[in-house]
Amino acid sequence: MPRTTMRLLAAAVLSLTMVAAPAATAVAQDPGPPPSGKLEMTGDGDYRAGVIDDPVHDPTLFVDRGTYYVFSTGVANPDDPGGIFARRSTGSLAGEWESLGAIALPEWTRSYGVHHLWAPHVVERAGVFHLYYSASSFGSNRSAIGLATTRTPGDLASWVDHGPILTSEPGDDFNAIDPNVFTARGKWYIAFGSFWSGIKVQELQDMHTPVGPRTALARHPVDPPNAIENPQVFQHGRYWYLTASWDFCCRGVDSTYKTVVGRSTNPTGPFVDREGRPMTEGGGTVLLDRRGNQVGTGALDVLEDRGRTYAVHHYYDANTGGTIRMQIREVEWVDGWPTFSYGPGDA
Repeated sequence: MPRTTMRLLAAAVLSLTMVAAPAATAVAQDPGPPPSGKLEMTGDGDYRAGVIDDPVHDPTLFVDRGTYYVFSTGVANPDDPGGIFARRSTGSLAGEWESLGAIALPEWTRSYGVHHLWAPHVVERAGVFHLYYSASSFGSNRSAIGLATTRTPGDLASWVDHGPILTSEPGDDFNAIDPNVFTARGKWYIAFGSFWSGIKVQELQDMHTPVGPRTALARHPVDPPNAIENPQVFQHGRYWYLTASWDFCCRGVDSTYKTVVGRSTNPTGPFVDREGRPMTEGGGTVLLDRRGNQVGTGALDVLEDRGRTYAVHHYYDANTGGTIRMQIREVEWVDGWPTFSYGPGDA
């Protein structure tokens, strides 16, 4: 089964209010010194049946002129599918996070049987923000990665959709979802994939045309099948790092999602874990797993900000019976490998 497993519980961080109307501009506040460790998240978002449905599944984190944004999977509704959901913080990475609502669902995605769009990734090039997102349905690799652009990401009506840039069909050995776009050595690349034969990467021309061969980056050859998704490729020092999510999300407190990592001196691999096992052969060092109230920690995205590296991921909150929330953490480095600090009994 691919990642589309019941993207149902939609929620966010800590407060109980939701601001649904989008706003075009925001004035960034002084964020103070760069935060460290596990951030204490504040702001809009919670899940209360029939009252609040404020999603933060599969978050992507980016910044525009001092304002931080998290875009995430939309609200699941077969009758009125949700577009990519947006929130922002004009203060710090910890918040206050403000819900902006959803970017309108492009009509072309309905032919893929979507109940929502999911797993977005946002990158900026020359002042233009590029939003890559997934369109598919549960259990299928008839899937597409779409693209939208804007110069004003906080104005949700300003996003212009450009349709699908990468598709897969039954019979293909890959699944065109979970995009991650990055630049390396003067070129742009798109990593993608969920289940099937694993994570792939391809050169991306003009930000919207995959070209050349699809290269395998990672597999998780377990039974049931290749349960790996959510690629994230980023550089730190002389190494390139690949993170991915293993096992199963979207099952509330029964989720088994965990985040693994490998590294390479080449942005397209081969990536190996700390024991030297190739990720294409099932290697991967566990970076995040269940701890404390945080269950199903996955869908990692990375942001370089003010000289530090930060990661956002989602988790299911065991203290509330499985509400889906986001967490931002500082990435720390030990012997050339990313790690996260934990306090006593902390997540």
